[in-house]
Amino acid sequence: MPSETTLIAKNLAALGAERLAELLLDVTVGDAATKRRLRLELASRGGGDVASEIRKRLVSIAKSRSFIDWRKVKELARDLEAQREAIAAHVAATSPQEAFDLLWRMLEMAPSIYERCDDSNGAIGSVIASARGDLGAIAAEAGQPVSTLADRVFAAVCANDYGQFDHLISLTARRSGLMG
Repeated sequence: MPSETTLIAKNLAALGAERLAELLLDVTVGDAATKRRLRLELASRGGGDVASEIRKRLVSIAKSRSFIDWRKVKELARDLEAQREAIAAHVAATSPQEAFDLLWRMLEMAPSIYERCDDSNGAIGSVIASARGDLGAIAAEAGQPVSTLADRVFAAVCANDYGQFDHLISLTARRSGLMG
């Protein structure tokens, strides 16, 4: 049996919600990524607009033009993964079209991210691949007209300089009724 000081969910829950909230605020000082994650969680629980929070963050990442040092690539990958997870967990369930658009935006901004960093460890590529898979999974629920989706996918695949749209035809076609 673990001791009372072992960091497990049961022991932390015993501290109570108010104390845990205070501790979270303390540990997030100077940690922008964790603060963003907590804001997303609050928005999803409080009826807030999670999609709007995600969109703001994606716009901020896309606007950045500074080089991402190799030490910061993993941090950016974690940030992108948090956005992707929030889209898949919170937005897709209530608004698949909005989730589709946010994931598409994430894939569209991949070239500018790759051009600003060295992703030789594949951290960014892994997140992009997961976003592409999520996009394929919700393509049918997003409700785009088949011709619009086909045109959009075709244009994307033609501009697939960094592999961000690899396998997009098969991912979206099977789930959208384009293929049997």
